[in-house]
Amino acid sequence: MSVTKSGTGSVGRSLAQRLLLGLALALSVCATHAEQRVKDLASVAGFRENQLIGYGLVVGLDGTGDQTVQSPFTVQSLINMLNQLGVVIPPGTPLQLKNLAAVAVHASLPPFAKPGQQIDVTVSSIANATSLRGGSLLMTPLKGLDGKVYAVAQGSLIVGGFGAEGSDGSSITFNVPSAGRIPSGAMVERAVASTRTPGSPLKLNLHSPDFTTADRLVSVINRRFPAMPASAADPGTVIVQAPQDSTDYMRFAAELENLTLEPGEPAARVVVNARTGTVVVGSHVRVLPAAITHGGLTVTIAESPQVVQPNPFGRGQTAVQPQSEVTINETESRMFLIEPGAALSDIVEAINQVGAAPGDVVAILEALRQAGALRAEFTVI
Repeated sequence: MSVTKSGTGSVGRSLAQRLLLGLALALSVCATHAEQRVKDLASVAGFRENQLIGYGLVVGLDGTGDQTVQSPFTVQSLINMLNQLGVVIPPGTPLQLKNLAAVAVHASLPPFAKPGQQIDVTVSSIANATSLRGGSLLMTPLKGLDGKVYAVAQGSLIVGGFGAEGSDGSSITFNVPSAGRIPSGAMVERAVASTRTPGSPLKLNLHSPDFTTADRLVSVINRRFPAMPASAADPGTVIVQAPQDSTDYMRFAAELENLTLEPGEPAARVVVNARTGTVVVGSHVRVLPAAITHGGLTVTIAESPQVVQPNPFGRGQTAVQPQSEVTINETESRMFLIEPGAALSDIVEAINQVGAAPGDVVAILEALRQAGALRAEFTVI
């Protein structure tokens, strides 16, 4: 058996180069298209999605439902439903249900949704059902935080994953077969009342609060609508005087959300996903003078068992004698210097020259932060 571990493989180097060079290209493209619409930078206060949740049953499964012994609430839910339909099951009746699964159903109710409109729902297994493929969700009320029913879901599931199991207990699963979606699977039964009162000002909430962006947004609105003055309440909220008439309000809001402006540039930030090795480096990241060295160890363990035979006239038995060989190879380390005030392109070039894999990039940036050479916010998610 041979086990090899190396942090400087050609696959890792090429992946790191594509990742970092792609970031630099994306940032340069964004810089040439800096102006954005107001609707992409902010949302109108009082008009948002509302989360809905419900509990239901999925039927019609091919023997992949809940194990009723380990999930008694599934059986209890079925009994309650049948009682409401006029079917009475005597107490203590053993039920072995393999085609039934208890599920949680959730959806997002968009703003301005009216009764009769349809929304998508997501269905997820609660107990130990192995797959929801081929199942149908029975009528399930979806409630909001206030306990009121806003939609009713029902329909056949679309499941992206699947699983298979052999008679010896071996199994294979692709994606997640215990969850699925029903496009347009819920009918809206109740509309969410609007929180806007006639004559009230229109509030724009910035997706990313920023002093510069808020100030520029106020300037753009005041230039375009001098009769409807705007002011910034804080870095994340801009208040605009709006017409009282509903028709004029709609026309004003439609023109307002299509205004364009150049948002303020974000602070220098490095975001690292430690689980996947993803690294995002902002365009304003700078480093102080620093030197980087990167090396790797390759550990190889080779097993070469030897067969030992007894003497021709002896009474011994054939035996196997284990023999292991462990070797450690250290790759040559190289050191590169980062000049004062280095920009993103300099960092990309230096790390590519070192030959770092995505996981090693995280360690290098963290070491630069610990050394005080990284002029940026360092966020690990």
